[in-house]
Amino acid sequence: MSFDKHQFRELIADTLEEIGLYSEDAVNLLMGTAAQESGFGTYLKQLKNGPALGVFQMEPTTFKDILEKYLKHKKNLYCRVYDALGYDFVPNDPELLVYNLKFAIIMARIHYRRVPEPLPNDLSGYAKYYKKYYNTHLGKGTEEEFIRNYKEYVL
Repeated sequence: MSFDKHQFRELIADTLEEIGLYSEDAVNLLMGTAAQESGFGTYLKQLKNGPALGVFQMEPTTFKDILEKYLKHKKNLYCRVYDALGYDFVPNDPELLVYNLKFAIIMARIHYRRVPEPLPNDLSGYAKYYKKYYNTHLGKGTEEEFIRNYKEYVL
């Protein structure tokens, strides 16, 4: 079972607006990432005991890298994140990626935010960007799969 695409799109858009990182392309890229990584919310933990967690299947090492090497040094963004989450701090427990959709959305968006290249603006571009910066050359995901999953779950 997967998310209702309209409700999930709205949650992503609202969350990104709250932290000041909204764009329609960012929403589309995250929708596609969720479609590719977790079957649009079907799997919240990586199959076969893999380490990846949440709807965006972020690995704990990536999660910690974002917190320690990026977010910690971006005070304004850090403040917007903890305001959006309603905490007095940004939690450092990667298990929250499974249990807190808003937090998972924020972390996936920040992961892409660290990339200096601007966001693409079409499906082919989202697929390339995802593969290069999220899944990387080491990952099993492909651009073709991303496009297929985007068409299945998002369109």
